[in-house]
Amino acid sequence: MAALPVPLLALVLLLLAGCGGPGAAGQRRKEMVLSEKVNQLMEWASKRSVIRMNGDKFRRLVKAPPRNYSVIVMFTALQPHRQCVVCKQADEEYQILANSWRYSSAFTNKIFFAMVDFDEGSDVFQMLNMNSAPTFINFPAKGKPKRGDTYELQVRGFAAEQLARWVADRTDVHIRVIRPPNYAGPLMLGLLLAVIGGLVYLRGSNLDFLYNKTGWAFAALCFVLAMTSGQMWNHIRGPPYAHKNPHTGQVNYIHGSSQAQFVAETHIVLLFNGGVTLGMVLLHEAATSDMDVGKRKIMCIAGIGLVVLFFSWLLSVFRSKYHGYPYRYV
Repeated sequence: MAALPVPLLALVLLLLAGCGGPGAAGQRRKEMVLSEKVNQLMEWASKRSVIRMNGDKFRRLVKAPPRNYSVIVMFTALQPHRQCVVCKQADEEYQILANSWRYSSAFTNKIFFAMVDFDEGSDVFQMLNMNSAPTFINFPAKGKPKRGDTYELQVRGFAAEQLARWVADRTDVHIRVIRPPNYAGPLMLGLLLAVIGGLVYLRGSNLDFLYNKTGWAFAALCFVLAMTSGQMWNHIRGPPYAHKNPHTGQVNYIHGSSQAQFVAETHIVLLFNGGVTLGMVLLHEAATSDMDVGKRKIMCIAGIGLVVLFFSWLLSVFRSKYHGYPYRYV
């Protein structure tokens, strides 16, 4: 093979250096595709904090490489005929989280928030073998989602603050959740103070009702029942009210794990605790009141019945959450 003349050889080397060879061309194509994808997502995010995706958009912008950004996707079923109450509640919290990030001074193209509705992307649900909603999954910038990239909804609840902590764990993006103003609390407090002030004004000469032991005992009992039923846990974690199986339509009001609970579950436990308390009160009155013996016997029987019935139900809830607990009451 004849050697190339020096000027021609220099020209070839110069062209190869300028073009960078086949590998450099492929790299530039990847960069162009990535730039187009990021620009498209940024354009959509500027109009709506949560980007709605169908199957084509999901495969092109989330699944297909290249990607140097994370995408948090909520898989849901918001159409009315799906009757997914939890999906609507979770969507409200998800929108708060996405808006907090979109209008934050730290907003970048490092992470995007998206949504796939079952009626718009059922093929995505089938591709991921997903059979429940709502579900939150983080698709990282590199690699496939790991086990921790699926949000534990039943354990953590869907409050925006809990979602923000999970996002920070998976992406190192810290989002300060900013909720829209809620005037219900101040209005209720103002109404309560107005009622108390009105009572004091109308009965300024007779404040004996403030020393009513029965009234204070009833108020304290209501507070204790509310706290022991798990209302504070609901306030902190923000769990769903109940869970409906999308396939069978069965609604579960009691969570099957000892690490989580539904809002409906706390109401049930509060009712059972109230029934046990009422039975104990009746037993106390039957033993200490001055009524005739017949009425006291009736109160005693009613009290025992309430305690046995409601405590048995309360223990059955405990057994359903702590599997393998060997004891029962009735």
